Amino acid sequence: MFDIKEELKKLPSKPGVYIMKNENDEVIYVGKAINLKNRVRQYFQNSANKSVKVLAMVKNITEFEYIVTENEMEALNLECNLIKEYSPKYNIRLKDDKTYPSVKVTLNEDFPRIFVTRNIVKDGSKYYGPYTDAYALKEIIEMVNKMWPLRKCKKVLPRDIGKERPCLNYHIGQCSAPCDGLISKEEYGKIVREAMDFIEGKHDKILKDLKVQMTEASENLEFEKAAILRDKIRSIEAISVRQRVTNTNVNNCDVIAFVRAFDEALVQVFFVRDGKITGREHFLLNNVEHLSRSGVITEFVKQFYSGTAFVPKEIVLSEPLEEEEKEITEKWLSTLRDSAVNVIVPQKGEKKELVDLAYKNASITFEQFGEKLKRDEMRTVGASKEIAEVLGLEKVPERIEAYDISNIQGFYSVGAMVVFENGRAKKSDYRKFKIKSVSGPNDFASMKEVLTRRINHGLLEKSGREDLSGKGFAKLPDIIFMDGGKPQITAAEEVLAAFGLNIPVCGMFKDDFHRTKGLLFNDKEYYMPQNSEGFKLITRIQDEVHRFAIEFHRSFKDKSQLHSVLDDIPGIGPVRRKALLKYFENIENIKNAEVEDILEVEGMTIKSAEAVYSFFRNNKN
Repeated sequence: MFDIKEELKKLPSKPGVYIMKNENDEVIYVGKAINLKNRVRQYFQNSANKSVKVLAMVKNITEFEYIVTENEMEALNLECNLIKEYSPKYNIRLKDDKTYPSVKVTLNEDFPRIFVTRNIVKDGSKYYGPYTDAYALKEIIEMVNKMWPLRKCKKVLPRDIGKERPCLNYHIGQCSAPCDGLISKEEYGKIVREAMDFIEGKHDKILKDLKVQMTEASENLEFEKAAILRDKIRSIEAISVRQRVTNTNVNNCDVIAFVRAFDEALVQVFFVRDGKITGREHFLLNNVEHLSRSGVITEFVKQFYSGTAFVPKEIVLSEPLEEEEKEITEKWLSTLRDSAVNVIVPQKGEKKELVDLAYKNASITFEQFGEKLKRDEMRTVGASKEIAEVLGLEKVPERIEAYDISNIQGFYSVGAMVVFENGRAKKSDYRKFKIKSVSGPNDFASMKEVLTRRINHGLLEKSGREDLSGKGFAKLPDIIFMDGGKPQITAAEEVLAAFGLNIPVCGMFKDDFHRTKGLLFNDKEYYMPQNSEGFKLITRIQDEVHRFAIEFHRSFKDKSQLHSVLDDIPGIGPVRRKALLKYFENIENIKNAEVEDILEVEGMTIKSAEAVYSFFRNNKN
């Protein structure tokens, strides 16, 4: 039994992270502290200054853990990672976890490549971005590939020069073939530099050089070359005109502003790169009602930059960071960037105008987003509430797990589990089961096996008795939906009873046209209006678990058939089996192949080719 008073006495006076848990062993809050002893004890002391949310959280705390760190910087990093991992109920949560693409120039290579990446690493490459406008990024890359003949392959040059003939890109004029030694490193470098100038928006410089080249080509009567240069000039001029509307004297920075209402805030971020607004994005924060405006912006900055690969050299905010967090946050941002990051709150000038513009956009988006949020809430959490009301449940189910069995007359039998949390599919928690203990068409026994394995894994993972950490079984469902009727429900209830668990079980049954009709619960059929969000959620769950089971069954069946057929051929082991499938693509082509065709496969001998030929001719049925 966890004794909070006794455990508070053991807290060290050191920096670290504390983790609050409820009676279900769920993480409900994660925080950091310079002094763990002082910070954690504050939660359990009587104080009139505590917010309603903090008071509600403290009532739900049944135990806590803590991790000591060397300094506050380590604590901040760990706090961000744990919030992302657990999504605690009482932490401010950023409802967006996008990783935006950037353009990478591999300057660490003798013959650099230019391509899109979402992974920024310190390997000597040059990065541009991030880009939130997918169309703009696509346009840039297409233009680079069209206008500058840079390699796209992953060959290691100069090591691989001359080993293979130039690829198709060379023959269509989109690669200068450094792989075949057709261009020097110096000449190739000039092309790369010109492409980088384009990405950086130095259009005037490129246009000036191209016009000189076009004039020279015309004077030398190289009209085809002049025409190509003319088309390049026109393309760059067209892009330049479109980008001028976003030009600013501000260089590289992120501009951040937000609006709030009740427990939610909408944050607008403008990405300014090389004097141009390359994109903008909005993010939703919840659980913010107990924070000051500085607190909101501080929490956003911490969560947003812990999840993005790029930190600009300047961050322009509508509100100052919290005073006690300012120094450590700026130091942390500088560590992420590996150079100094300047965080400012402008009072006048162009940067202040950008902040005001971001704030205006945040206000407009929040109004639009509010309606979308309401609709989203109705089809997810609202739908779960409708189901709870119809079934007479005391608690609205947060986590719904649904199960289905798929087989062909008992062969290749598999089970599928899908998970919906707060009305949304949680695909990371989907699980597949190959039926191991059941022979023949016995869905009842198969379902018992699947549920037994799932619950057993969950209890073992939760207790830590087996190394199942992170397997996604520890959190048990609030309600179970079975694809079927009374037999499937009975199978689940027998398993739950054996483990001493009291979890409601429903059967999802269909009409004569194989469409979702309603739920079977406690031997009673429940129907909902077909236009209700609750009914739509049930339909989505039933369709999803059926789809997931069928896809897994097909995959399992196909792999099993391929394995059994080819492995029955004498002299055909894993290497030759793989080579056959790679060459012929499918079993049918292998069946119809002549010995001469089979001998074309890498690693095949006359003896093995004749074995394959004879096997399929002698086993046509």
